[in-house]
Amino acid sequence: MGRVGIHETALQYRCAVISSHGQTRLCAPLSSLLPIGGPDVTQTLFSAGGLKMAPSHVLRCCQRGLSWIPVIFINLVVCWSYYAYVMELCIYTIPNAEEQVIYLVVFHLSFVMFMWSYWKTIVSRPTNPSKEFCLPKAEKEQYEKEEQAEVQHEILKKVSKGLPIYTRTGGGAMRYCDHCQVIKPDRCHHCSTCDQCVLKMDHHCPWVNNCVGFSNYKFFVLFLGYSMIYCLFIASTVLQYFIKFWTLCRRRAAENCPQNQLPDTHAKFHVLFLFFVATMFFISILSLFTYHLWLVVKNRTTIEAFRAPVFRNGADKNGFTLGFRKNVAEVFGDQKRYWVLPIYTSLGDGHTFPTRLVNIDPEQLIGEQHNSKCALDGEAISHLSEGQAGSAKDGGPTVTVTVENES
Repeated sequence: MGRVGIHETALQYRCAVISSHGQTRLCAPLSSLLPIGGPDVTQTLFSAGGLKMAPSHVLRCCQRGLSWIPVIFINLVVCWSYYAYVMELCIYTIPNAEEQVIYLVVFHLSFVMFMWSYWKTIVSRPTNPSKEFCLPKAEKEQYEKEEQAEVQHEILKKVSKGLPIYTRTGGGAMRYCDHCQVIKPDRCHHCSTCDQCVLKMDHHCPWVNNCVGFSNYKFFVLFLGYSMIYCLFIASTVLQYFIKFWTLCRRRAAENCPQNQLPDTHAKFHVLFLFFVATMFFISILSLFTYHLWLVVKNRTTIEAFRAPVFRNGADKNGFTLGFRKNVAEVFGDQKRYWVLPIYTSLGDGHTFPTRLVNIDPEQLIGEQHNSKCALDGEAISHLSEGQAGSAKDGGPTVTVTVENES
């Protein structure tokens, strides 16, 4: 371990750099590394590449902060809609008390379900592949050293032999994520925004700042449904007052205005904009909600709708289709009373998914036939052993069975 000066110049520094095993580290805080009559050593170290990771870390933090802007925008719009509907419409505009109560009760029910499902979609973190899908240390080192794709494929095929994986890449190779260093389970994909592999990934939604996948897909579908109901209820109940504000008494010197005119206050601006915003969001959400209902019925993800999953026997866009009821149960669960509640009831563990038997791949079929044959043979042998034991006990004849292999 030797001491080396930072600069071999006439400028003297108050500290030195200790070199050990080819790595340099500072023996004092950066604040004390100030040259006498020279530039700041911090700038020197940055220019030398010693702290190049700091700018990328700051950039990533900025990206994470900016990714919350759509979520903040949605929440601000929802908060304003709550104020405009409850205060400006129900309290200041509607004169009938009974109508006020009915509107407020239904509004708060839809509002609670909408916000509950929305925040469940946000806070439910994406699930990642388990450790069993990671390469063992020896195979991992061998895979990284190997340059030929064929040999790498054989390594992945050997490791995944005991894993429940039936999908492949377009070229027939095993689906492996070099970034996360895991063998991808069926329907798993790498999200570049979340920087991780997500089980049954559907898409990354900026409006929830989260990746929609196995852990929160039910919440996302409910969020779309309840947000559509929320907007539809607002637009339908505001419509009559929107028409009155828009057509009647637009001038203060209203000579022909009806006597039961609405109050001429700033509430009319909230009501007008509330109708426009609710209608606009309803139309945009309606198409998206309809599309995802179609995906649920077909048991597909958005990725699979654009690119069919590839099995060992080729691509099959209906490879995971099980029928209408089973497809819906895969997302919403098998207990119907919980379908409308944003609580987790989806079936499975996210790593394995049932496939259609008509399109089962040959290796999977051979494996199931082999297991069935072994089970039947074992049952026959057990019955035969019991019969032999009983015969020996009763003093009867002994039966010898000879099994020959077919060549």
